[in-house]
Amino acid sequence: MSPGAAVERRLLRRGLALEYTTLGWNVVGVVILALAALAARSVALVSFGLDSLIEIGASTVVVWELTDTAAGRENRALRLIGWAFCAIAAYIAVQASVTLALGDHPRASYIGIAWTSLTFVVMLALAWGKARTGRALDNAVLRTEGRVTLVDAYLAAAVLVGLVLNAAAGWWWADPAAGYIVVFYGIKEGRQALSEARSH
Repeated sequence: MSPGAAVERRLLRRGLALEYTTLGWNVVGVVILALAALAARSVALVSFGLDSLIEIGASTVVVWELTDTAAGRENRALRLIGWAFCAIAAYIAVQASVTLALGDHPRASYIGIAWTSLTFVVMLALAWGKARTGRALDNAVLRTEGRVTLVDAYLAAAVLVGLVLNAAAGWWWADPAAGYIVVFYGIKEGRQALSEARSH
């Protein structure tokens, strides 16, 4: 095996390890967030749980692409990730708007605060690893999914702020308002992923 091929195999293993770590974290997170969201009636936690589901889907797409780089597979993977971004942005925008209009007051969620704090740190580390590995491999799918993970970190921070303001100051509207922060990022990154798919 040539040195270049050995480096590429090592990078592929690293990319897969990052994706499997993301999958595991988000599978656990979906369960924790579902329980916390039901207990607190929190739109922010529901939105974050949905984001975790989409992150699971995006990671699955990348594993699928990294294990077989056949022609056309990269384009399909980029399109799937792009539409996942758009779906989460649309859902969060609608859900946050309805909650604000109805004036539904969520309860404090200390489990949610703890989990979003941990997730913020973990997702930042994973996003950095995916971006670096994706650049080294020149793999657009891994780089794009790294941006999905970065958006997940941003959303964790936004949800955390909303949960803390609700718990500490009684600002109930901060919980659904936190969801709007990720809408901009979701639309922007979704359009970029779809644009990359068209250019390949």
